Amino acid sequence: MTETGTSTDWRSWQESWDRQQEWYMPDREERFRVMLDMVEAVVGPAPRVLDLACGTGSITDRLLKRFPDATSTGVDLDPALLAIARGTFEGDDRVTFVTADLKDPEWTVRLPHTSYDAVLTATALHWLHSEPLAALYGQLGRLVRDGGVFMNADRTIDPATPRINAAERAHRHAAMDRAKAAGALDWAEWWALAAADPVLAGPTAERFAIYGEHADGDMPSADWHARTLLASGFGEARAVWASPSDSLVLAVK
Repeated sequence: MTETGTSTDWRSWQESWDRQQEWYMPDREERFRVMLDMVEAVVGPAPRVLDLACGTGSITDRLLKRFPDATSTGVDLDPALLAIARGTFEGDDRVTFVTADLKDPEWTVRLPHTSYDAVLTATALHWLHSEPLAALYGQLGRLVRDGGVFMNADRTIDPATPRINAAERAHRHAAMDRAKAAGALDWAEWWALAAADPVLAGPTAERFAIYGEHADGDMPSADWHARTLLASGFGEARAVWASPSDSLVLAVK
C-alpha cells in the first residue's frame, strides 16, 4: 500500500479493503459466488453489468475474473474508493467508472448505457434510509432490461425476531473480537491508513466531508426489499441466499 516510484500499488489497496470488509463479513466471498451464479443462470456469461455503489470495484473484480466477456460500469460517490477502483482497472476497456450521487434524481444520465443486463450491489445501500432507497429501486426498475436482474447483498434485520437478532449479533461480535486480537484491521484503522497515504489523503478527506463517519441509513428486512422491488416494476423478487445477519435479494425484471 505504498508508492513505488511514481505509481501506487492499487491492487494492494483493493486487497486490503477486501480483508477489512471480511472482518465484518467472513462469508463475503460466498455472497459474491452466489451473486455471480445467479447472473450466469439468468442473463448468461457475458453480461453488461452496473456495479452500483461499487467502492473499490470488488464485484467488478470477481465478475471479470469469472466472466472475461462481461463489461462493467462502476458508479459511486466516494472519491477515495473510486481512486482505488480506477487505479486497479486502469487500461481495462471492459470497465468504466462514473462519479454520481445515488440520491440525485438525475444520477442515471451520467451512465454510458440506458439499460443493463444486471445491476449488482453489496454492503452499500444500508447508507440510505428507506424512502430514498425505495426511490432508487424505482429508478432501477427502469434501468434493468426486461429479463435482467438486480441483486442486493446487505445487512438485513427482521424486527419480528429480537432474540434471534441479539444472539446473532453477540456471536458475530465475539468472532470479530477474536479476529481483531489476531491483527485484523477494522474500518477506522483502514481509513487511518488511507488518510496517511500521500496519494489517498486528499480523496479520503473529501470522502469524510461527504459521508461523515458512519452510515445513518436503514437496514430493513429481506421481505421489505422484495416487496419494494416488486412495487418498482420487477416481476419476481426474493432472497436467494442468507446468513444469520445478511441476505442476498434477487429481483428479475
